[in-house]
Amino acid sequence: MALADEEPMTSQHHRSRARRVALAASAVLTVVITGAGAAPGAGAAQAATPGKPKLKLIAATNAVTLDRYEGEPGVYLDLGTYITVDNAPLEFQVKRKSYKDPVVAQQILRDAKGKKIGSKALPSGLVKDFSGLSDFLEVSIKNAQGQEVAKPKGTFCPNNASGRLRPDAPATSHYPESCPTNPFTLGSVWGVEKGWAANSSTVDYDKPVDLPAGEYTAKVGVAKKYRELFGIPNDQRTIKVTVRQISNGGGSGMTGMSGHSMSGMSGMSGMAGHSMAHHYGPRGADEPTPGALSHALEDRGLAHHLGDGTGHTDGSRIAPALKPASQRPTGRAGAPAGVPKPDLRSLPAWDIAITDGEDGDAPGKDYLAFSANVWNAGPAPLVVDGFRKPGADLMDAYQYFYDAKGKQVGYAPTGTMEWDPRVGHEHWHFTDFASYRLLAADQHEIVKSGKEAFCLANTDAIDYTVKNANFKPYNTDLSTACGQQNSISVREVLDVGSGDTYTQYRPGQSFDVTDLPNGTYYIEVIANPEKRLQETNLNNNVALRKVILGGEPGKRTVQVPPVDLVNAP
Repeated sequence: MALADEEPMTSQHHRSRARRVALAASAVLTVVITGAGAAPGAGAAQAATPGKPKLKLIAATNAVTLDRYEGEPGVYLDLGTYITVDNAPLEFQVKRKSYKDPVVAQQILRDAKGKKIGSKALPSGLVKDFSGLSDFLEVSIKNAQGQEVAKPKGTFCPNNASGRLRPDAPATSHYPESCPTNPFTLGSVWGVEKGWAANSSTVDYDKPVDLPAGEYTAKVGVAKKYRELFGIPNDQRTIKVTVRQISNGGGSGMTGMSGHSMSGMSGMSGMAGHSMAHHYGPRGADEPTPGALSHALEDRGLAHHLGDGTGHTDGSRIAPALKPASQRPTGRAGAPAGVPKPDLRSLPAWDIAITDGEDGDAPGKDYLAFSANVWNAGPAPLVVDGFRKPGADLMDAYQYFYDAKGKQVGYAPTGTMEWDPRVGHEHWHFTDFASYRLLAADQHEIVKSGKEAFCLANTDAIDYTVKNANFKPYNTDLSTACGQQNSISVREVLDVGSGDTYTQYRPGQSFDVTDLPNGTYYIEVIANPEKRLQETNLNNNVALRKVILGGEPGKRTVQVPPVDLVNAP
């Protein structure tokens, strides 16, 4: 079977990602504060209203320098400000029933020990998507002559938790480490632990502010509607900003990176003092990405469930000399009755565009490219292990099953894994995880994608409100998740609440539409197409996305109607 992976993402996604990466590299900020802004120390007096977190806008430093690199459209405003949370955790549950329904949010009220004591609905329309609280931070920037030159607003993602305020605060945050922006996200949880601070100064990753080199003054504050809603003091900060021009031959030095997503994980949180990867996102080829997530299951002593542990050898991490000559699953064959299973579901395709194949193997042709995601609605993770016979080119794949306590209770054969030797890949792919087809208006198959094998990873947070959702999935780092050429076994995982996005931009994976008649077609995404994986429900594995082709060969066009309320072409 030919193994073909995706070409790097579109230039639009590449630029967007490069801007987020450039933020951490280019924005070194210092703040001069007017008024009180210090974080409360240990033992500081706190308002003791049960369930009501005490919020405050603070700034970390007293000097600001922003570097504007040659080739960048502007500077990325990281003003060193944070929202501190005390007295009780700040938590929100955000979800929509379906794509026909608007996003709704409620604040979850907890006492000082974290016990839930109630909830409160946020005003209708305040939260429009899953990226955070929009227009939360208001900034006014004036030049040296006192003229206002920019007035940006910033979205506040509570999951940008950056650290503790004092030694007696909780040692770790159990909340997710980013806010999702997948257009078909269904549910999310946002939160800041009591005694923690969340970065609030990233104004807006994808909207750099065009400030030439020079001196500026910025006034920063929380929008009135949020101050009134959450009882935040009106503490505006006056910040002196110096923008300096950096010439380096074009770009920040990070924009030439591979088109593979670095925002697929919620991490890289050590850069610029906060999570620079503000959302989960699609990936193209399976190039290794930095792993910065906490290993939550290891912390809870359940590493045997989804990672290394007693009785489990992960070929991606154990040297061949330390492994037995052969391995086979241990425990009971088959899935015991009533054991929890995963529920794989497909999302509608998005990021749909016509490409001309200039960078592929068939220049001059028109291709319909897209992104596709299969996610796990639970209540159990999808765990697939591959076992290799000595000298074999394929691994035998087995699906594993666990009880409610995370104890392995069974397994079943589920196909094979194949080694992809190409540079930038070089790991094991599980076959028949998903398939993609282009259908005619009457929904008969026109073209089938060549993408047939996958390295499973949790790239996107799709719904963290489902039962047993893991806010900090283990299997996110592709450099360790999918093994090495000399691996004798590999474990691949799709955790509850998360999905795996692949982009289909390479000829053979995208659809050749050069000679197709104009008209209506459907992109079909199928999870578990051969039904080899055991699930709780096999009736929700298919998603269709309507597209309308136009133009003429060499100049094809595509229109993508919304999916109910979601307009994500």
